[in-house]
Amino acid sequence: MAETQFAGRGQQNNKWHAEPGKNLTFSLLLQPHFLDVADQFDLNRAVSMGAYDALFPLLGNDLKIKWPNDIYYADRKLGGMLIENLLQGSRIKNSIIGIGLNINQESFPDDAAGATSVKQILQRDYQLNDILADICNNIEAWYLKLKAGKTDLIRHTYISRLYWFNEQKRFKAAGKEFTGIITGVKDNGLLIVEHNDTETTYNLKEIEFLNKQT
Repeated sequence: MAETQFAGRGQQNNKWHAEPGKNLTFSLLLQPHFLDVADQFDLNRAVSMGAYDALFPLLGNDLKIKWPNDIYYADRKLGGMLIENLLQGSRIKNSIIGIGLNINQESFPDDAAGATSVKQILQRDYQLNDILADICNNIEAWYLKLKAGKTDLIRHTYISRLYWFNEQKRFKAAGKEFTGIITGVKDNGLLIVEHNDTETTYNLKEIEFLNKQT
């Protein structure tokens, strides 16, 4: 676990700044040899839900997973993760999972106006090691479900916790803004958005959520 992270890297090369001693920034190494490359997004789902389950007892129903794997409270970003897989044939040899979560940070720089922390929400400090242990335990629990082949449970639960799921919201894709509804996530991780009675799938670089806080 890193005490300080000034240039952490997230999805789409977004930077992550963590105030010294205030937040959780750590990496995990997994070896999901059992997982086919075509199903690698299920690992993303499992890790996201492990972080979610650790924080839900503190934060409740306003906690959501923003596709593909950010952790949100209401419309503000609480944290995120980056998973890098090393492939061997049609299987995953190693997975390096980098996770950053805002826990005790009280203020954020201007370029992170959409961020929040557990302390900002609940107005108290929390023991980082306790939350870290809870996250690791919950990730392990979901990872073992994945290893046991409980794919349907994992995919159903992930959707049930998804930010903006089945809500009419504003998005931007191909340079155009539109109102759409997230109706699901494909097995391979592509986001499904309905617009004008037509469902379109998007990868991470193809669509933007136009929530005011981002």
